[in-house]
Formats: sequence, structure tokens, C-alpha cells
Amino acid sequence: MTSPGAVLDVIIRPMGEDDLEQAWAIDQISFSLPWPKRAFRYELFENPKSKLWVAEMNHKVVGAIVVWVILDEAHIATLAVLPEFRRLGYAQKLVLKALTSAIGDGAQHATLEVRASNIAAQNLYRGFGFEITGRRPRYYQDNREDALIMTLADLDQKIERLIETYAVNFSRNRTSTG
Repeated sequence: MTSPGAVLDVIIRPMGEDDLEQAWAIDQISFSLPWPKRAFRYELFENPKSKLWVAEMNHKVVGAIVVWVILDEAHIATLAVLPEFRRLGYAQKLVLKALTSAIGDGAQHATLEVRASNIAAQNLYRGFGFEITGRRPRYYQDNREDALIMTLADLDQKIERLIETYAVNFSRNRTSTG
């Protein structure tokens, strides 16, 4: 297993066609309602509002994020990391890259839906300053679970602090693991 300090060695880069199979496979094992393979292909090749990023470690895709930038909003559509790489900072790096890129495309705030029961994901997003701003009752079709709407306002004003915060956290992670 990769040590937590190895998160500094991860490469966050735009998703390419060669990454589609791995990104789709990660989504399949991460969600009870995963995206179909054609959805990733559509986002990559046909949706001009979509930005796709992967986390790569030793030539292996270990995580992926899809963000739609619509006018002044970045909407995190999906984020998944392989189970053995969770809670090591890979999702944080993907979110940080996606938000930074979205600002460059004009985003001023960010939003997403997350399962009401997914406390780990909620905590990840809270770490970036996202707040629960609404609820979509029975949003998820598999079990009729509610989705919480989380929003990060004033993204362009908060990004520098987020970059500094996560840079420090990644450095601490590296030095504490040797």
C-alpha cells in the first residue's frame, strides 16, 4: 500500500481518452449509482462546459473528478478515489485542482449534491468551506435517499487560503510519515 506521504507524488492532470476505462472503473466501485461509461465519454468529448481531472500515481489512475463550469458556477458532478487511496489526500488535491481551474474559467462559487449519509464526503467538502444550503428529497433513485446541496460562495476570494491550507496539510502529511 502507498504511504500517506506519497500524496505529494501524485500527478493531477486533465483526463484523456486513455483514462476513460480506469475512471469509469473507479466510479463503478465507488457508487451504488455509477455513471455509465458513455457519460464519461460524453463529458470528455462533447460537453464544452465539462472539466475532467485524474489523480495518477505510478502510471495508475487512482481518482477522478468531473466539474461543470456554467456561467459563474462550478458544479462538482462526480468525484471518486479508489478505496485503498481514500483518506490520503488524493480527493483534496483533485478538488483543489478542479476549483482552481474553474476560477480561471470564471467560476465565483461552487456547488454539488452529496448523499445525506455520506459523512466522509461532507467532511471533505466542509474542509474547503462548503456549507449545506439545501436538500433534494429522495434524489437518489436506488434508495430514495436525500441529497444535500453544498455550496462554496466567493470561491475566487477563498482559493488562495485553500491553496495555502492544503499545501501545509500535504507537507505535514509528508513529514509525519517520513
